Amino acid sequence: MNRNTTQPEQENLDVAAVAGASAQAKKEEGASLVEYALLVALIAVVCIVAITTLGNQVSTKFSEISSGVSSN
Repeated sequence: MNRNTTQPEQENLDVAAVAGASAQAKKEEGASLVEYALLVALIAVVCIVAITTLGNQVSTKFSEISSGVSSN
C-alpha cells in the first residue's frame, strides 16, 4: 500500500484500477470480434469468386463431354 494514501483511498484506487482493466478487456474483445467478422467476410468473397470461376469452367467441360458423347 502507498504510504501517502489512507486505507479507504487505496481501496478506491484499487477498485478504479480493476474497473479500468475490465473496460480495456472489453474494448479488446470487441476489436477481436470485428477482426473475425472481417476475416469471415474475406473468406466468403474468395469462396464466391472461386466457385463462380470454377463453375463456369466445369460447365464448359461438361458441355464439351456431352457434345462428344452425342456425336458418337
